[in-house]
Amino acid sequence: MDDVLRPLIVVGGSVVLTLLLGWATDLLLRKADERHHETPLWGLLRRGQIPYQLLLCAALLRGSYDETRVLTAHQVGVGRTLTLVLIGSAAWLTIRIAVAVVETSYTRYASNHRERDPARVRRVRTQVTLIRRVVSAVVGVVAVASMLLTFPAMRAAGASLLASAGILGIVAGVAAQSTLGNMFAGLQIAFGDMVRIGDTVVVDGEWGTVEEITLTFLTVRTWDERRITMPVSYFTSKPFENWSRGTPQMTGTVFWHVDHSAPLDAMRERLRDILRECPAWDGRAYNLTVTDTTPSTLEVRALVTAKDADDIWTVRVTVREQMMRFLADEHPYALPRVNTADAVLPPGSGGRSPEDHVPGDRVPGDRVSGDRVSGGIPAARRVHSHPRQR
Repeated sequence: MDDVLRPLIVVGGSVVLTLLLGWATDLLLRKADERHHETPLWGLLRRGQIPYQLLLCAALLRGSYDETRVLTAHQVGVGRTLTLVLIGSAAWLTIRIAVAVVETSYTRYASNHRERDPARVRRVRTQVTLIRRVVSAVVGVVAVASMLLTFPAMRAAGASLLASAGILGIVAGVAAQSTLGNMFAGLQIAFGDMVRIGDTVVVDGEWGTVEEITLTFLTVRTWDERRITMPVSYFTSKPFENWSRGTPQMTGTVFWHVDHSAPLDAMRERLRDILRECPAWDGRAYNLTVTDTTPSTLEVRALVTAKDADDIWTVRVTVREQMMRFLADEHPYALPRVNTADAVLPPGSGGRSPEDHVPGDRVPGDRVSGDRVSGGIPAARRVHSHPRQR
């Protein structure tokens, strides 16, 4: 009878004690979370309830297993299994606690600096993400190593493994050169502030936003919602554009080709009115200038500003569309035109002589007076071909 009651008491008592301690701990964390709404620490710690209870139960059973006198023939195997569960649950709980602490620190920092310095907040977010993954990897490796060392065969082979560690390290380094390079590049990006999650970048001619950064690869979400995944070593070995570096404010340009008679002052006034009605314009600066001339057109450039890359795109397309509509509706003569006229042959080119002219032709050398030429022959007129007049 004693052989039956003892294991029931030990195992049952361990399970009941584990449940009671788990319930009491969760109750304390829940009350702390209700009192302190400004920090998510207590709510994040509650996510570690399962590994916490598993750790308690494994520890209690491992400590009291010798008193149960159950499965004495398999005492070593059962004890080793409980040890492995204890190590695994301890590693799991450690990762949950580390993640809770790191996330809480980032949340507090972001809430205090999000409005004043959003670029620094994105930098800290990138670092926090990589730190969390590094901690998880390190704890996982230590836990696996500890589990392996519980086997006597692994402890006996430790000396030979250490003796050959140098050769194995060289071989592994050569074989994993690319992977190790990407890992070090990921750490360099995280703590060197080269690129951060949320930055607007241009890589290989593609414009997008950095969506994810790991130790080995980086994901860029393009404007058309595609995902470009590339090794992080790309950003440490090749030049790229980071539009969010420093401040996200940007200056954009819009170009038009107009006729030489275009009303530049009216275009400047219209640009001012367009920007005042555009919510994406940040109000910092604007201007409109002539940047180039051709025999038939003027090149006019408008300069506008916005708070980030998304808004500068909105401002540019709005200004381009509404300015063209303004010119087409109120100043159609200002749009580019194709000028045509009758050809005038040089003297002695084998063409008709002045005596051979026909009505409507202009004779070389005739003097233009008003709309007519000397001799009563109509002057060649300037014909304007415009898309709206075709």
